[in-house]
Amino acid sequence: MLHIKPLKLTSFFSVNAVLTAALLCIFATAGADTDNIKYFRQEPIFPIPQVVLVNIKKAELGEKLFTDTRLSKNNQVSCASCHQLKSGGDDNLPLGLSLSAEQNIVNTPTIFNSQFNFRQNWDGSAKTLAEQIDGVIHSQDEFNTDWDSILYVLAKDKELSTEFYNVFNNGITRQNIIDALVEYEKTLITPNSPFDRYLKNEENSLTEEEIRGYLTFKELGCISCHQGINIGGNLYQKFGVFYNYIAERGNIKKADYGRMNITDRYVDAFVFKVPTLRNIAVTAPYLHDGSAETIEEAISIMGKTQLGRNLTIEEIRLLKSFLYTLTGEYNNTSLDEKP
Repeated sequence: MLHIKPLKLTSFFSVNAVLTAALLCIFATAGADTDNIKYFRQEPIFPIPQVVLVNIKKAELGEKLFTDTRLSKNNQVSCASCHQLKSGGDDNLPLGLSLSAEQNIVNTPTIFNSQFNFRQNWDGSAKTLAEQIDGVIHSQDEFNTDWDSILYVLAKDKELSTEFYNVFNNGITRQNIIDALVEYEKTLITPNSPFDRYLKNEENSLTEEEIRGYLTFKELGCISCHQGINIGGNLYQKFGVFYNYIAERGNIKKADYGRMNITDRYVDAFVFKVPTLRNIAVTAPYLHDGSAETIEEAISIMGKTQLGRNLTIEEIRLLKSFLYTLTGEYNNTSLDEKP
């Protein structure tokens, strides 16, 4: 079950993606060690908070729903089927599971730290976690069902119904299911990565090579898209600024057009939400199409497409050493350790 320490905080203020990330970082320290805020390194990346503000009862109910296959058509999959919390919060598949006749259309993003994204999904089609859940319910590639069917099935479960009434005065409803799941997803954070400890000036948190990797990350310009609390997830960017990887790969599909599928504007063709780099060492394969099997391959592709550079073996090695420091802890256990 959950062991979440709530913050003594009543509200957050949203100004813009980067400022919000900074505020979250500062607020998360409130009540714990506020005197140390001034000692954080002045970097464009912020540590993940140690604690989150949640309604414990809602979150515990959401945890049960997260593994409940009754939310999908014919009880086939649950949220946990595609977002495996004992690994990287994804499914380790190129294009993921699907309830449709065809394979899923995109690589499954990690659910860890998703509350810090300014939009959800590769194409940014969901503005909030609540919208993302609603989209999953109706998507033929995901749960492929509807709320009336879900409510009909869950209402027969007397024990679950009682639990809902203990949390919500109107029991099992569409909105209450979403609220509980969102509250649980807020708890899926991965603090205490080696790099976060470095940002907090903890001694011996990084090796000299890992620090060189971070300096390389900044010097090459990777930091322009990957910054903030999620080291990504706070802006859109075209995939293929300098090199058209998708055209060379061939067999272009609807999902490859990214934001254009949402806005119907050609200017948004091949534009995606910049993915988080947190826990990247345990979320292979990479890219929206899952076509990069290794982290070295992903680094090389991004060098060509986004930086216009053929990265050297040394640059790739240093960047990899930095990226491996971004693996955090879930329930006090590092994601790179076997459960």
